[in-house]
Amino acid sequence: MSTLSTANKQKISDIFSKEEIKQLTSRSDAMGFWAISSTWVVIAATFAGVAWASERLNGLALILVIMIALIILAGRQLCLAIMMHDAAHGTLFANKKLNEQLGSWLCAKPIWNDLYQYRPYHLQHHAKTSSAQDPDLSLIAGLPTNKISLARKFARDISGLTGLKFLLGRLLMDLGVLKWSVTNTIEKIPQQGRAWWDYPLTFFKNSWGMLLTNGLMFALLAATGYGWLYSLWLLAYVTPFPLLIRIRNMAEHACTEKTANTFKNTRTTQAGWLARATVAPLRVNYHMEHHLMASVPFFRLPQMHRLLRQKQAVPTAPSYLDVLKIVSAK
Repeated sequence: MSTLSTANKQKISDIFSKEEIKQLTSRSDAMGFWAISSTWVVIAATFAGVAWASERLNGLALILVIMIALIILAGRQLCLAIMMHDAAHGTLFANKKLNEQLGSWLCAKPIWNDLYQYRPYHLQHHAKTSSAQDPDLSLIAGLPTNKISLARKFARDISGLTGLKFLLGRLLMDLGVLKWSVTNTIEKIPQQGRAWWDYPLTFFKNSWGMLLTNGLMFALLAATGYGWLYSLWLLAYVTPFPLLIRIRNMAEHACTEKTANTFKNTRTTQAGWLARATVAPLRVNYHMEHHLMASVPFFRLPQMHRLLRQKQAVPTAPSYLDVLKIVSAK
């Protein structure tokens, strides 16, 4: 049982008027379409840029272009994950069917994720933030740490070790060997009585959407004569992507208080253009606001933050560099 303090926990109605709540929670199909389409346009433009560079550059210049492309692709993969997250809350679109179908097929499946398994898992995080029942606790375990330890974590991410470990975990989950999770928590599922053919059948049942969407991506690239570019999607997924996820998770909850008070167990972080392109797409840096009222769509979170500042309800947000200093201060 959680023993977290609920002292000073405020109701939303104590902070915002009914009119403000109505306005802040108003959703938009147009903004949902913009979020998804702009993300995929950037992905397509990145592939096109590398294709162009491969015909005109070589050596270190081409390597530099590819490295930049990997960071951009990883940032857009995180953006797809954030849009899946918003769809799980029902805020990506005003229309429920668009929320479910586009949130699943254009956001979750291309990055080997599952909207319908993610939703109950993530809502548990909101209901039990910072308590022993919070399924995301392992994402920030061991923090704060020292600079050397943090550097080792980052090195594992950049080298691909974290990403390969994640791929193995996702494979075992879709095979029905491990319980579904997006964290480091490993929970085995009993295998007694399973025939060998049940494993490939279970994998296909769970992964066919990922295989289809990624197969289509490869087919489109191959049709242009640049099928090899799909390898950049995979490489971004196992190298910069885990690093961006780690920094995002640190910013949201690491080294905050163990309390049920959202103003103290969650953090909003300032995000410049570089952060928005990498660790903080789609206004996800306004995380305290999101936990206060998860029904607010991404494009209204900055407005919600300004209102909270005007009401002197929240402090000045730290930068991502400030967060890295906090989590490595041990």
